[in-house]
Amino acid sequence: MTPEHKELFAGEPVEHVQRDGVDYALLGTAHVSRTSAEAVQRLLESGHYDAVAIELCASRYQSLTRDNAWRDMNLFSIIRQGKAGMMMASLALSAYQKRIAEQFGIEPGAEMKAAIEAARKAGLPVQLIDREIGITLRRASRRLSLWKRWLMINGLIVSMFSRQEIPEEDIERLKQGDLLTETFSEFSDTSPELYESLIAERDEYMAARLRQENAGHDGRKVLAVLGAGHLAGTARELSSDGDPAQSVERLNAMPPPSKFLKALPWVILVAVLTGFGFGFYRSPELGWALVATWVVINGTLSALGALLARGHPLTVLSALVAAPLTSLNPTIGAGMVTGAVEATLRKPKMADFEALRDDVVKLSGWWTNRVSRVLLVFFLSNLGSAAGTWIAGFRMVQQLMS
Repeated sequence: MTPEHKELFAGEPVEHVQRDGVDYALLGTAHVSRTSAEAVQRLLESGHYDAVAIELCASRYQSLTRDNAWRDMNLFSIIRQGKAGMMMASLALSAYQKRIAEQFGIEPGAEMKAAIEAARKAGLPVQLIDREIGITLRRASRRLSLWKRWLMINGLIVSMFSRQEIPEEDIERLKQGDLLTETFSEFSDTSPELYESLIAERDEYMAARLRQENAGHDGRKVLAVLGAGHLAGTARELSSDGDPAQSVERLNAMPPPSKFLKALPWVILVAVLTGFGFGFYRSPELGWALVATWVVINGTLSALGALLARGHPLTVLSALVAAPLTSLNPTIGAGMVTGAVEATLRKPKMADFEALRDDVVKLSGWWTNRVSRVLLVFFLSNLGSAAGTWIAGFRMVQQLMS
């Protein structure tokens, strides 16, 4: 590397790796950093590189480059396929990043946009090397216990409410790894499963994708734009052995669900029906009292969730009716019913889809935007039904023991 080329990286974290005849320059960035975007543009304008790789998957690339990407979203399909929770998580994460970016007057993912635009101007190929965000979140969720899933959900909720301002010097320090190292060390100590899915697996995945994209291109020079937290891990994995195609296939596969979590809905079904049976065996009055306990508590708490989401009155009524039944059906949740009802009664308009990413940055926007409100109805009515299942179950045990 010439001294002039080295100067282009001045002050920026970078790892250089040569593999299979290809020279990789891995640039660590903070996704909401002004100087990160400037560094990417400066490096690509130097004319030193033959290709650009970016830490994006296809869906995030579409979201970043197409203003109308949300218009194509099929809300009913998302609810029916059980992807509404993942979509809420993605929106919460992007909203948190967007708030930080707005604090410094830049766009979230500005360095990725700079890489895409500069590559287009120079006629360079753009390589999307990150794993699909939905797969990453599902793999992370599958690895966690119920308690740790609850902690992760709480973390996302806190990020939605947080209004803490971060000094710009701390954003720049992220690129040197100081804060990231500390954060990821805490991740590893408290939840190695989460660290594995969100960080370590993606390091391996991006290294494998780099090798796939550039196989057979001896002498090619590639600039890979990555979040600083992935810099060291991706460089290490890029130098390791292994078949990249096998790595990509393995890391895209879903781990089997926990046997306990898979069996739990059926255990609840059997337990509740058994409780009803014992109740009616002892006396019809006790049997009907148990049924009333189940219906009232489960339905009321689910309806309360729909009400807190400011669902339509008929949506609230649908939660009241559906929750006691869906709680006994392992294949469907109350939120799938209430979300579909809300989306039908208050069908989101094109403007709601177009404004979605901006609206969810503000807490109030989750309720005013019809798309995000459907997601809130889905989440809160499901949460109410889940709480109602356990509370009603304990109450039924008390009634049977009295």
